[in-house]
Amino acid sequence: WLVIAVGLVRAYLAKGSYHSLYYSIEKPLKFFQTGALLEILHCAFGIVPSSVVLTAFQVMSRVFLTWAVTHSVKEVQTEDSVLLFVVAWTITEIIRYSFYTFSLLNHLPYLIKWARYTLFIVLYPMGVSGELLTIYAALPFVRQSGLYSISLPNKYNFSFDYYTFLILVMISYIPIFPQLYFHMLHQRRKVL
Repeated sequence: WLVIAVGLVRAYLAKGSYHSLYYSIEKPLKFFQTGALLEILHCAFGIVPSSVVLTAFQVMSRVFLTWAVTHSVKEVQTEDSVLLFVVAWTITEIIRYSFYTFSLLNHLPYLIKWARYTLFIVLYPMGVSGELLTIYAALPFVRQSGLYSISLPNKYNFSFDYYTFLILVMISYIPIFPQLYFHMLHQRRKVL
């Protein structure tokens, strides 16, 4: 994630603009975000003391957004909302991995602990906003192209409308985001 942060800063300094910075970090973002699938196994095997369900939801939603939305709908890659979630994810992960590293070394600086359980207050809504705005920006292109949609008739007698699915994904944030956010607030009260 530090590679992504450095890539964003270098691209910004070279271009003098934050527009279209996605292309400067596209490959490492895809690599590291896909690699995060291992975190679900880490939770399942007890290597990391986190909830398997919460971790699976967060990782899968990010992988989905990386591949099924941002990668698949090229037109959204220049949207500012992509940068919004990438910056939120990057800062969050740098803090989180620093927290885990220092914890394993039994030398956790209070600043890292504080950042882990405080900065999410801003970063989490920032990331979710970027995610939702990116999905929303993808909707017209998905509808126009019929991306990932399967229509009847076909030999399996099955249909799937990816446009509607994306709308349902956006709606699912309504009950899920508050649960995750309040879980983190509870963790913050418990730890700090």
